[in-house]
Amino acid sequence: MLFKQQALLRQKLFVLGSLAIGSLLYLVARVGSLDRLQPICPVDGRFRPHGQDEIPFRALQFKRGLLHEFRKGNATKEQIRLHNLVQQLPRAIIIGVRKGGTRALLEMLNLHPAVVKASQEIHFFDNDENYAKGIEWYRKKMPFSYPHQITIEKSPAYFITEEVPERIYKMNSSIKLLIIVREPTTRAISDYTQVLEGKERKNKTYYKFEKLAIDPNTCEVNTKYKAVRTSIYTKHLERWLKYFPIEQFHIVDGDRLITEPLPELQLVEKFLNLPPRISQYNLYFNATRGFYCLRFNIVFNKCLAGSKGRIHPEVDSSVITKLRKFFHPFNQKFYQITGRTFNWP
Repeated sequence: MLFKQQALLRQKLFVLGSLAIGSLLYLVARVGSLDRLQPICPVDGRFRPHGQDEIPFRALQFKRGLLHEFRKGNATKEQIRLHNLVQQLPRAIIIGVRKGGTRALLEMLNLHPAVVKASQEIHFFDNDENYAKGIEWYRKKMPFSYPHQITIEKSPAYFITEEVPERIYKMNSSIKLLIIVREPTTRAISDYTQVLEGKERKNKTYYKFEKLAIDPNTCEVNTKYKAVRTSIYTKHLERWLKYFPIEQFHIVDGDRLITEPLPELQLVEKFLNLPPRISQYNLYFNATRGFYCLRFNIVFNKCLAGSKGRIHPEVDSSVITKLRKFFHPFNQKFYQITGRTFNWP
């Protein structure tokens, strides 16, 4: 009797084991057939097609994979033709400001499947030598993309260079222009910090921020110092408004992009007339780095370069107060022109 019970138990275990192995093999085969880039967590607003007029999901696959090979110049003309790829002039440009978060904004917008970014700053409109090479030279500096995608480049020097507004207007008078700003004094110190790091890397000495920002003869703010001039946003914007209406500009809050990026990115999507595709799934806070990183899919994440988020040197509080008082009237005018108010001191 005991022998029969043991035999029956072994038979049941064999059947159960066979079923388990069969189920496992089915799951492996099933997962292997799924799109490798498809996220497994169903988060609303992610990259999924909702209609005939929107980008198919496989466009995102190609953008993240093979498109990289095209950028490196590894594709033949026949491959480019077969995939219907083109090099388009930008329909939107991040024109500034320096140390406002232009790189972070560009990389975050690149999460959207309808956006293709230029990897490097082109400096076409602010560089006379490059500009003399002509618009076709500029076009060939752009990444390959599908015709229905938007190419975006960023060169923060555009915002403060006098010749740029007219040059961009001649290329495309209806182009969308993105300006990302931070609290002006913080931005000026960040500007100084980047230059200081470059000097130290070359074992060169450099003045303290206080000595550059304050004129020693008058004890007033030194408006000849480039880091200070760049932070007078309204002065530069007024030059742009001679060529473009304010409706063609979108102001991005660079401080908020650091602490709460999604709402800022959703405003940009709306400005660019893009279907909403960037979601909280695509942004995760990296406690080690101290800021948000990007999640394109379940296998590809990206954080900004380690040079981002530099620690600022300590600056005399009286100098900070003087700078904030100096920038205040310019800030008020900037709010009035743009229709966007910031909580800047």
